[in-house]
Amino acid sequence: MKAEIIELIGRVIQVLQINMRWMTWNLFLAFIPLVLSVWLFRRIKKSRSWVWWLGFAVFYAFLPNAPYLLTDVIHLIDDIRTIQSVWMITLVLIPVYLIVILAGFEAYVISVINMGNYLHRIGKSQWILGMELITHALSAIGVYWGRFLRFNSWDFVTQPDAVLTQGIEEILGKQPLVIIAISFAILTALHWLMKRVTLGFTLQGYNSRAINSSKTYLKP
Repeated sequence: MKAEIIELIGRVIQVLQINMRWMTWNLFLAFIPLVLSVWLFRRIKKSRSWVWWLGFAVFYAFLPNAPYLLTDVIHLIDDIRTIQSVWMITLVLIPVYLIVILAGFEAYVISVINMGNYLHRIGKSQWILGMELITHALSAIGVYWGRFLRFNSWDFVTQPDAVLTQGIEEILGKQPLVIIAISFAILTALHWLMKRVTLGFTLQGYNSRAINSSKTYLKP
């Protein structure tokens, strides 16, 4: 019995070690657009230089890496077959996947929220919904390119001709269009939900700080 437990723990550690490599890398890629969104959209300047527009292009090139983590759930099936323990799967494996996937998608949500706040502050609030839908559509295409064609964000620089030719040719097929449409619907629905959760927590935290500040100010 003890030998079986030790063997099971060894398999779990082995699986986690393998997963941590790609999970860490994919999270790193997912947080690049989040950092860029802070730089691009938190500060308002009267004129946007070519550096800003270059950063904006890089932002959109890397943004699909955040929702791409949703597709990494396919690795969970192989890991479940490897571990074959209900308790380890429930208490260790699934929570790890949930944390990584939610962290990546939350980076996507906050990035889009930052862009929407920027549009609101420059007086373009009517563009927010349209830009969100365009962002979801482009991200759905990017996720398809990454998962099925194995393109990554660097390929826009290293092999832009392949991305434009093969990538565009592939998405014009019936099956890719269906997959992209389903991905777009999922991204739109999840973003709508997570945006409200995120803004709810933000507003709650702001109100709590405001109340505490008022109490401190009124304290004799």
